[in-house]
Amino acid sequence: MAEQKRDGFSSKLGIIVATAGSALGLGNIYRFPCEAGTNGGGAFLIVYLGIALLIGTPLMISEFVIGRRARSNPLSAFRRLEGKTSSIWSIIGYLGVVCAFLILAFYTTVAGWTLGYLGKAAANQFAGQNLAQIQQQFADFTGHAWLPLFCQMVFLALTAMVVMRGVKNGIERYSKILMPMLLLIMLVLCIKSLTLSGAGEGLRFFFWPDFSKITGRVLISALGQSFFSLSVGMGALITYGSYIGRNDNMVSSAVGVTLADTLVAVLAGVIIFPAAFTFGIRPEAGASLAFTTLPMVFQQMAGGYIFCLLFFVLLVIATLTSTISLLEVIVATLTEELRITRGRAAIVGTIGTAIIGVLATLSFRPDSPLRLGNNTVFDLLDHLTALYLMPLGGLLIVLFVGWRMGRTNVLDELTNSDSLPLGLRRGIVFVVRYLAPVAIAIIFVSQLME
Repeated sequence: MAEQKRDGFSSKLGIIVATAGSALGLGNIYRFPCEAGTNGGGAFLIVYLGIALLIGTPLMISEFVIGRRARSNPLSAFRRLEGKTSSIWSIIGYLGVVCAFLILAFYTTVAGWTLGYLGKAAANQFAGQNLAQIQQQFADFTGHAWLPLFCQMVFLALTAMVVMRGVKNGIERYSKILMPMLLLIMLVLCIKSLTLSGAGEGLRFFFWPDFSKITGRVLISALGQSFFSLSVGMGALITYGSYIGRNDNMVSSAVGVTLADTLVAVLAGVIIFPAAFTFGIRPEAGASLAFTTLPMVFQQMAGGYIFCLLFFVLLVIATLTSTISLLEVIVATLTEELRITRGRAAIVGTIGTAIIGVLATLSFRPDSPLRLGNNTVFDLLDHLTALYLMPLGGLLIVLFVGWRMGRTNVLDELTNSDSLPLGLRRGIVFVVRYLAPVAIAIIFVSQLME
């Protein structure tokens, strides 16, 4: 298949840190503890780990296969692989781009919160306040007329600046700086959290599974979380896969990303749950786990100002690495489909995202007409993407790779044209063809029937 002259990653390390940056974002640090707390703690963790390993990793590899084989954005990839100007399989590409667009839109709402709370932490606004006062701060901030919107737009601008610089000089370069910082800060916060009086109870909740709590809803939530956390089913990994060199081992890269993703998810739980149980916060308390619980913890401990500041620096970094990958899906599509410059595509993508993102942010105001019952626009976009669009996209991707591309073509990509040993790669093909489609379909259909 003819190659386009296009940007790409410069090394295997670049592939791993950039892809891990996409995966290791708020999906792990903000969303994972919320999902675990709501769905039974250790029971959810066990189900999540199984789904991430048995479904998430083969799906990630499948997206890499599509991207590298086609060397194009998600929209063009299926047309190129089919050798047709139009293909019914192109719906997968459209699903991925739409999903990335919608996720980026509501994701930047939380991104704005992280930036705003970094400012609050720097100004030491949590000092001397009790839990009720800190919870009120969160309600006041999210319901403010313009401050969350301002923070959201600043974050979008930061994301666009990185993406405009390209793959090697933007995404890869900044990921190599941001990812080590993220992991170092997490380790420091974990050590501190383990010294809290409620650490034992929090760790028991998180690591000791009560299997009676595993329900269909837990399976669905774990599937959605694994897709969200690993960035599968949203076009990001097809896009990043198109930048992977022909000689790079995509299987080992995918396994490395999954392991790193799992580690960060576990570390996030170790940070959050001991703190939640120490200060009597319900583990299913949602956003307050990050935006009220830990500020309360930090302002009561020695060196709390520094640890609070570090935590919100962590959230900003984690969010930025994810928003970069989501905007890159949109930019790669616009540049290759409309033949416009990367800078112009970044501006168009950012403005389009901002329009929907503003609605998600404004829907948190108490008097907002954008609420549908108890659901905000943010909630609706979150549920639409995590519970429907990503699982549907993932199902179609494994069907395409497993049955449409052909076993020979898939193994050619997995073995780098027979330069790598076949080994377990046969097993990957088996999982992609049989196990992953059945598992995703069962969980997805059960979701539709609820």
